[in-house]
Amino acid sequence: MIREINESDFDSLMKLYMQLHDNPFPEKNERVLSVWNDIINDENHHIIVAEEAGTIVSSCVCVIIPNLTRGQRPYAFIENVITDQNHRNKGLATACLNYAKEIAISNNCYKMMLLTGSKSDSTLNFYEKAGYNKNDKTAFIQWL
Repeated sequence: MIREINESDFDSLMKLYMQLHDNPFPEKNERVLSVWNDIINDENHHIIVAEEAGTIVSSCVCVIIPNLTRGQRPYAFIENVITDQNHRNKGLATACLNYAKEIAISNNCYKMMLLTGSKSDSTLNFYEKAGYNKNDKTAFIQWL
């Protein structure tokens, strides 16, 4: 099942995120829960998940960003694309990205962007097969 996250999904999502950049499971303190609540209540912030047998096994984030150019059409930014290592190559991440595309289209976005730190051919080919290209723009990152 592909769907958007709900308030009760925090633990399951965080367990999946532990496979993303070796993230530790965060302490459920006031700061973390405040961020969680901000995300859940932000109409422009969408966390899409694939669920199997009641467990979140794949996810991506789609943020809709208001814009003053391109006829004031927003754009979508995709981040934190992850599939549990035991559930890969089943089309789950593709389904999450397709759901994100539906959100972007329904919000009249003129483009979707994503960045990846991966240099793996399989990951780069996956994104190209999902409809993204690496030729139109050049990304620069400044870590803070």
